[in-house]
Amino acid sequence: MTSLIDDLRWRGLVHQMTDDRLLPELLAGGQVTGYIGFDPTADSLHVGHLQQILLLRRLQDAGHRPVALVGGGTGMIGDPGGRSEERNLLDEATLTANREGIRAQLERFMEFGATGAILEDNVAWLGTVGLLEFLRDVGKLFTVNEMVRKDSVRTRIEGRDQGLSFTEFSYMLLQAWDYLQLFDRHGCRLQLGGSDQWGNITEGVDLVRKRRSAQVFGLTSPLVLKADGTKFGKSETGTVWLDPARTSPYAYFQFWLRTDDAEVGSYLRRMTLLPRDAIAALDEAAAAHPERREAQRALAREVTTLTHGAAETARAEQAAAVLYSEDIAALDEATLAAALEDAPTASITPAELDGGLTVIDALVRSALVRSTSEARAMLAQGAVYVANRPVADNRGLEPADALHGRFVVLRRGKRAMAVLVVAR
Repeated sequence: MTSLIDDLRWRGLVHQMTDDRLLPELLAGGQVTGYIGFDPTADSLHVGHLQQILLLRRLQDAGHRPVALVGGGTGMIGDPGGRSEERNLLDEATLTANREGIRAQLERFMEFGATGAILEDNVAWLGTVGLLEFLRDVGKLFTVNEMVRKDSVRTRIEGRDQGLSFTEFSYMLLQAWDYLQLFDRHGCRLQLGGSDQWGNITEGVDLVRKRRSAQVFGLTSPLVLKADGTKFGKSETGTVWLDPARTSPYAYFQFWLRTDDAEVGSYLRRMTLLPRDAIAALDEAAAAHPERREAQRALAREVTTLTHGAAETARAEQAAAVLYSEDIAALDEATLAAALEDAPTASITPAELDGGLTVIDALVRSALVRSTSEARAMLAQGAVYVANRPVADNRGLEPADALHGRFVVLRRGKRAMAVLVVAR
């Protein structure tokens, strides 16, 4: 049977370990409690967090006990790691709402309970510790010389226009205090995180050693970047969120489906729970027939199911399959709206829908054509569709053309699509 560490290495999820001999032995020897922190800077996590969420899931699947730590306390400060400027501080009401949103999302990926995963919030101890107590028990154990050598701090200090406030400078000590508290409360002996968290993690390891004379461990994974080196999780329209109200399941599915060939193998390993043999088979399929995009489809299906469930994945796949067919009329309103999200849109009135606007006028209004003469030519060639049904003449639009009474879907040729939205 493959060990957890071997599997993490195969998946490209190991960057650094505080002890590459003892940590594998610890994980192979019995149940270990390990944690990852998530700062509530928004009311939803995004796909950039997915690797870390699944690391906790992998821990649980291997028989260990994961702790998901919501940073209600540290979220008031902000981690300087990986950032070029200081975060805006959030008020307490916003932080509370953000924490609750994140809690609900984490519960989709792990099983919580008396013997299952643990959900903690560091405001429980950071919100009650006094300044003098914290300075005495934590601050005196670390030197400024040591702290400024950390990459996350040095990068900000050396930047001429960036700087680093004392508030953010203290972040690594607060995170170290988290580790000590989780060690005391739950026997936590492992902290995981992205490679930009290495300095913060090692401070926590040192604090537990100094205060409790105990050895604990840290493990980081490479940051997830796209092939061009840009930040993962950003699309042309912005961040890809795990909250379906922010990023629809259809848009989420499409984000993964559009994965570049150079990245899909890595994402299958790091962002799914698929076993090695299944991923190896998809690697072979992608190499032999990249045009079929079998690996991308499997990736989109697996990640969307993990995040939103099998029913939403099925709806997203159905929408993608019928978007250019007459079966588009069978999509429910929410799925249809999500599928049309990227199409150019324009507004029409109910009167225009009732014979007041011709097909040619509609094509011009939607900007699918540049002129009425081009619209006539497209119509004559049989290249114009309404709700994916071919149109033969310049008739007036009808209420039946509006799907769900709202969307008049126009298409020119095979793929060019636009939507006229009926004003309410």
